[in-house]
Amino acid sequence: MGTLFGTDGIRGVANKYPITCEIALKTGRAVGLFTKKSGFNAVIIGKDTRISGDMLESALAAGVASTGIDVLLAGVIPTPGVAYLCLAVKAAGAGIVISASHNPYQDNGIKIFKQGGEKLSDDEEAQIEDYILNSENVPQGSVGKITVISDGLEKYSDFLLTMFPFKKLDKKLKIIIDCSNGAASKIGHMVFNGNLFNTQFIYDFPDGKNINHNCGSQHTQELQGLVIQKKADIGIAFDGDADRLIAVDENGNEITGDRILAVCAKFAKDHGNLKENIVVSTIMSNIGLTKTFDSLGIHHIKSDVGDRKVLKEMKESGAAIGGEDSGHIIFLDYHSTGDGMLSALRLLEVMVETGQSLSDLASVMTVYPQVLMNVEVDASRPDFMKIETVADTIKAVERKLADKGRVLIRYSGTQPLLRVMVEGPDQSIVEKYCLDICQSIKKSFEG
Repeated sequence: MGTLFGTDGIRGVANKYPITCEIALKTGRAVGLFTKKSGFNAVIIGKDTRISGDMLESALAAGVASTGIDVLLAGVIPTPGVAYLCLAVKAAGAGIVISASHNPYQDNGIKIFKQGGEKLSDDEEAQIEDYILNSENVPQGSVGKITVISDGLEKYSDFLLTMFPFKKLDKKLKIIIDCSNGAASKIGHMVFNGNLFNTQFIYDFPDGKNINHNCGSQHTQELQGLVIQKKADIGIAFDGDADRLIAVDENGNEITGDRILAVCAKFAKDHGNLKENIVVSTIMSNIGLTKTFDSLGIHHIKSDVGDRKVLKEMKESGAAIGGEDSGHIIFLDYHSTGDGMLSALRLLEVMVETGQSLSDLASVMTVYPQVLMNVEVDASRPDFMKIETVADTIKAVERKLADKGRVLIRYSGTQPLLRVMVEGPDQSIVEKYCLDICQSIKKSFEG
């Protein structure tokens, strides 16, 4: 990765480097030139509900227009909605999403899609980053127009609903949906509408500062309680830009991405639709997912963290289903990127077709106790395995776990954090081992 781009675009605190108007302007110019070289003449810009979104939208749009490329403003729309419009709008050579996903409102980010709705490759990101950081040339000549896409949400919701035969349902499923005060707040009502489902919405009144605040895919406690109280069939939680899905079963239990993958993969295999008999997840996936796929006879490929890495492995292997435990699920037969709403519809379809409850479906996978702790670090990111005390602690834990668990440590791609994950057969033991490693890291880094 370069200086600006992390695992999912450029991200940081809004109005501080690199999420400034100056960088946004240069990024818009870079994407405009990228689009022009690709032979297209328009860029789509969408955003979530953060208060800083309008500011960054203006700067990005100005940058794109300065290259002679037209700008189509999609307004507040889920990230995968922009990806879809990059495919549906033939003139669009790229799409830009202004969002920091599940982060608090003070943060924001810039994600880029190319024509067809796919995220940029590492080489393409490097080209754009080089232009942003090193080019002083201001484009001269023609100026692009900036206009509004008035029907972007309608196009995207129609795209989602045409793939699923929910109008044939005799009995409506009872659903509670947490929109995280984010990009799903309006379109959620369009997709999960009263004609198809018995739906109750929560956290669907964004004010610019309440996105992801004690709600959404990162905070499902209230949703879990409501599902039980209202005797709902399922709870659905999106993150701020609605590319993640976390579900809640009828008993109030949280169902994360790994188990959603297991449910959907088993359904696809049972119906002869699991392409290449392969599912892709990341190295962060629970060991229980691997054991589930082994028992089902499904080949399991693990990629590096990030939905771009998952997608790369899916394309290379021919897999049509992949994702992360965080709730990024990719169904390549349906869309080019992870899509929380599409994933929810897919999960609902499995419930309808099988007639099973979500708890019964999710029981296909046993979740091993897993603890993830974050350690704040500086920006230098040294090789922690070259620090003797840290390496010795990690190796000692791995010896104790043997083949009954594992340790995974990695730097965050978006924040100054070292993520320590330990899995094993017992929750208390796993917590102790994870804490031992974190304390060793803190002492070493502070020293």
